[in-house]
Amino acid sequence: MTGLVTAEEGSWWEWFLGMPLRITAYVVGGLLVLAVLRALISWVTHRLSREPGPGSDLAAVLAKVNPLVAARRAQRARTVGSVLRSGASLLVTTIVGLLVLDALDINLAPFIASAGIVGVALGFGAQSLVKDFLTGLFMLIEDQYGVGDVVDVGPTSGTVEAVGLRVTKVRDLDGTLWFVPNGSIVRVANKTQQWATATLDVEVDYFADLDHVRTLLAEAAAEVVTDPEIADDVRGEPTVTGLENLTALAITLRIQVRTSPARQWEVARRLRVAVRDTLVAAHVPLAGQRNLWVRHDRDDAPPGA
Repeated sequence: MTGLVTAEEGSWWEWFLGMPLRITAYVVGGLLVLAVLRALISWVTHRLSREPGPGSDLAAVLAKVNPLVAARRAQRARTVGSVLRSGASLLVTTIVGLLVLDALDINLAPFIASAGIVGVALGFGAQSLVKDFLTGLFMLIEDQYGVGDVVDVGPTSGTVEAVGLRVTKVRDLDGTLWFVPNGSIVRVANKTQQWATATLDVEVDYFADLDHVRTLLAEAAAEVVTDPEIADDVRGEPTVTGLENLTALAITLRIQVRTSPARQWEVARRLRVAVRDTLVAAHVPLAGQRNLWVRHDRDDAPPGA
């Protein structure tokens, strides 16, 4: 009887050291590997969300000038980190599941074949979804745009309100919120990344003194860029180019001022006001104004003049 119990205990112990112990080791090892991977991913994404990276002096300067840069970097890091954590969980779980099935002496061939068929079916049925996710992932990694940027993505243009792996939310000038699938975006024009240029084309009368007009425009631009309200948004000196266009009615000159991101429109508005006031004070007519000025002078003349 004692020999029988000892034999039964020995066989039970051998059985426990076999399949159950292997399964336990696979599960525990998978959990440990997953915990290490998730911790590593969290550490990396946390560093990326706080620091622009070694040698990125331009990114550090932009982060001080535009607070949205730091928010964009944090959002991009969180999104990419979430994708990496989900991918790591899926990969580790799949590997552990296959090892457990193998330890149970279950034939894996039918599962692999079924998974292949299901994968092909899902691939055909969700091509656009997969395309949206992959495109969104690369957009985030490459930092093509972020929250607060003014972009033109083809179907619409406006301010980016949210960037996800599947869709990008863009608010246009009319206040309409557009949900643009990332896979449908074939090109992106980012109008507020790194720096911008305020450009103003001024058409003056054909017979105006070109050198005199250039001097007036330079004075107006200098007045604008020294305004304390926008001086911090201006980068470098304004430039007044030569003759940009010539027609039978007008000559066109161009003023350009490099600005901080998203500030080009405000600078351009102030340039228009300053140019108008300067030209009016100097009696330099814009294109088509000569006839209006002559008529205005005649209307103001006393009767019988």
